[in-house]
Amino acid sequence: MLNLFLPDQHVKDVFKIRPEQLKEKGIKAIITDLDNTLVEWDRPNATPKLINWFKEMQNEGITVTIVSNNNEKRVSAFADPLGIPFIFQARKPMGRAFRRAIKNMNVKKEEAVVIGDQLLTDVLGGNRNGFHTILVVPVAQTDGVITKFNRKLERRIMNFFKRKGMLNWEEEN
Repeated sequence: MLNLFLPDQHVKDVFKIRPEQLKEKGIKAIITDLDNTLVEWDRPNATPKLINWFKEMQNEGITVTIVSNNNEKRVSAFADPLGIPFIFQARKPMGRAFRRAIKNMNVKKEEAVVIGDQLLTDVLGGNRNGFHTILVVPVAQTDGVITKFNRKLERRIMNFFKRKGMLNWEEEN
């Protein structure tokens, strides 16, 4: 059961995720969280570095969809200027939004990765639905109220994994 919270990969930030590496694994699509994964939860727009990352993915034929639990106003304000498709109020870790994203991108789940900063939403949702999951370090040190509660639980789960030697990939960063 706890293995559902264990990501397949752990990286410092999305910029460590390179299109060449994804393509080698047969990955054609990315399902990514927005807040504290791509930008700080209170930053309205993409940074120039992030815009370049999206362009690199697109140039390599990797499709990106933002899947966020946040509201339509927040997600559309971020995604629309970039021309990136999105799903808002996704209710992660439930699977419906993940299935909708791969259907919209016209890929199989084996051809997609889920990227996020939370074990309880992104990693659990991705793992429960059979995706390769990549956990990133949260971009900001601050969180909204619900996320603060989740982080306390996540720390306990991460400490358990470390004690059991299940986070041996952490040293790769």
